[in-house]
Amino acid sequence: MSAPFDPALLRPGRFDRQVLVDRPDKKGRVDILRVHAKKIALASDVDLEQVAALTTGFSGADLANLVNEAALIATRRKADAVALADFTAAVERI
Repeated sequence: MSAPFDPALLRPGRFDRQVLVDRPDKKGRVDILRVHAKKIALASDVDLEQVAALTTGFSGADLANLVNEAALIATRRKADAVALADFTAAVERI
C-alpha cells in the first residue's frame, strides 16, 4: 500500500525547470581536481594548475572522469603514483 502523492508534486511545471551552471574557470577546475585527486597518489611532477590549464571547457564530472582515467592509465603501467603524463594521456582519451 503506497501513500498518495502530494498534489503539489504532481502539478504541471513542477519538475521542468532547468538551472544552467557555467563550466568552471581555471581556479574552479583546480579546486575540483584537488577534491578528486585526494584519493589517489600523485607523482611529484603533477601540478594541478597545469592540468587545469589543459582542461578548458571541462565540467566537474569531466574532471572527475579525468582523474579516474589518469589513475587507470597509471595502474596499467604498474606505477605507484599518477604522473603528469598520465593526466595528459587521459585528456586525450576524454
